[in-house]
This record gives sequence, C-alpha cells and structure tokens, in this order.
Amino acid sequence: MRARRLTNALVTTAITLLGLVALTFFIGRVIPIDPVLSIVGEKATQEAYDKVYYALGLDKPVWEQFTSYTFKLLQGDFGTSFTTTRPVLTDLLSFFPATLELATLGLLLGVALGVPAGVASAYWHDKWPDHLIRIIGLIGYSVPIFWLGLVGLYVFYYKLDWVAGPGQIDVFFVGIVKPITNSILIDSLIGGHWDVFWNAFSHIVLPVCLVGYFSMAYLSRMTRSLMLDQLTQEYVLTARLKGANEFEVVVGHALRNAAIPLVTIIALSYGGLLEGSVLIETVFGWPGIGNYIASSLFRGDINAVLGGTFLVGAIFIILNQLSDVLYATLDPRTRELRK
Repeated sequence: MRARRLTNALVTTAITLLGLVALTFFIGRVIPIDPVLSIVGEKATQEAYDKVYYALGLDKPVWEQFTSYTFKLLQGDFGTSFTTTRPVLTDLLSFFPATLELATLGLLLGVALGVPAGVASAYWHDKWPDHLIRIIGLIGYSVPIFWLGLVGLYVFYYKLDWVAGPGQIDVFFVGIVKPITNSILIDSLIGGHWDVFWNAFSHIVLPVCLVGYFSMAYLSRMTRSLMLDQLTQEYVLTARLKGANEFEVVVGHALRNAAIPLVTIIALSYGGLLEGSVLIETVFGWPGIGNYIASSLFRGDINAVLGGTFLVGAIFIILNQLSDVLYATLDPRTRELRK
C-alpha cells in the first residue's frame, strides 16, 4: 500500500510539473516581449535579427519548441540569461538562497507568533484579546506588504536609524566572506566573520519582521479557526470533567489535534512566502529570486523569467505533496481511508 501511495504521489507530482512547464512556456510566448530584440537591441539590422531568431528556434512550430524546451528542462538546462550571459540555472542557484533565507526566517517568526496568537484568540473567543489579535492580523493580512516595507524603511531606517537600509550587506563587506551556501548569514558564521554577520543581520531584520508579520497574520487566523472547532468537541469537555487544567486541555488536547491540519497550512504558507517574495525583495533591494525575476521581466529576459517562475512553482508543488504525506503520517484516520 505504501509503495502504491508513493507511486501515485510521484505520478501526480510529475503531471502537475508538466502542466507547470506548459503554463510557463505558453505564457512566455503570449506576453508582448520579443526575446530577439532583448538580445540584439532595437537598432540591430534585419540580418542580425534573423540570425538570432533562427538560432533560438523561433521559426519552428510551437509544439516542437515546447518539446525541445521540456527536454532541456529535464536535463537541467533553463537556457542562458540575456542579461547576465550566464546559464539561468547558475543564476537561480546564486539568487535563490537569499530568498530561502528570508522566507525561512519569516516563517519561523510567523509560526512562533501566529500559532500562540491564534490559540489565545480562540480561547478568549469574542473577548477583548480575541478582538485585538484579529485587528492586528487583519492589518497584516490586508495592507499591501510593499507599503509596509516603504513605511518600515522610512521609520526604522531613515528616521530612527535602528536597522540598516536596503540590500543584503554594506558595500564595505562585499567579497570578504567566501560563498559556500550563498546565504550570507550562514557563510559568515562558518567563516567566523562576526562583523559581517551582524551587518547582514541588521539588513535582514526589517524584511524578516515584515514577512513574519504577514505570515503571523495568516497563521493566527487559520489557527483560531481550527482551535474554535476543536474546543467545541466532546473530548475537551470530557478532559475538563476529569479535572485537567486549562493549559493541558487547550495545548495538550485541542492544539495537538489542530496541529495535524495546521502542518499543511504552514507548508503552503512557506511556499507562498517563497512565491510572493517579489514585492518585498524589490522594495528592500534584496538579491533573491523574486528581485531576479522582476528585473529580468523589465529587461525582457524571458529565459530568466520562465526559469525563475518554474523553480518557484516546482517548490510550491513539492511542498504541497510533502504536506499531504506528512498529514497522512500524523493522522491515522487518513491512512485508513486511503487503504
């Protein structure tokens, strides 16, 4: 049974990834950007234009272009970036760790604040703590994150000078740390460069807080909904009648059962942070995958845009599948239904 479930999961993932490849490919053919002009420039001769046009295979039928594009992806070939003149995969491996660093720290902060806030909101349902937490969450969930980023930079960087400004690190520290993981915090710790670490930390703290606030707003709302359902179950009443204290009832029983679907929500939230990093990275000049995709789009670098979009989409799909597997592992009832 486990082998069959694993096979089904792999087939589903493969089909979904193929659909993602098709979607990104045809979007790249529909958007009004000429990849040839992005390479040769608008003042190029017709001869130069035609040479690049045929070299890119744009004269071939669309189905043949798609087949060639798919086989290249299977070999890890995302094409060459017109902007950096490097393989797109090399660029993605260089820029993605910064996004991973930002999203991971933001998610950890969001979980640390959002889950307890959601539990407290459900426990004090319709009382002032519940209303306060819901208002705070509503602001974080509804206000555009790029606007919060601009306000945060103005207040905490420009006015108060509590944090460093845009970018990942000051120019003075560039090139000091040897890139190992391409995460400046981890690499500076490995190399023992504490001055670089604290400088990088001062740069990342504000965007992490904003990403964490956005994540907290979503997770507190979902945790509250799950906990409200669990706190009305009969096993909660039974535990109270047996003399269990409130902490044991809420955390040991209700939250324990709510944690099973909450795992899936956190995994999808993580994928959303990786996927939705474009705005916050653009505001803070963060050298991540979101900023890379946005700048490539403005420059008409289709290979970079499609490669970045596919990478983020693939990670989201894989996280979704992993959350399903973890959900089935934690909930015995799900395993029984799938047999």
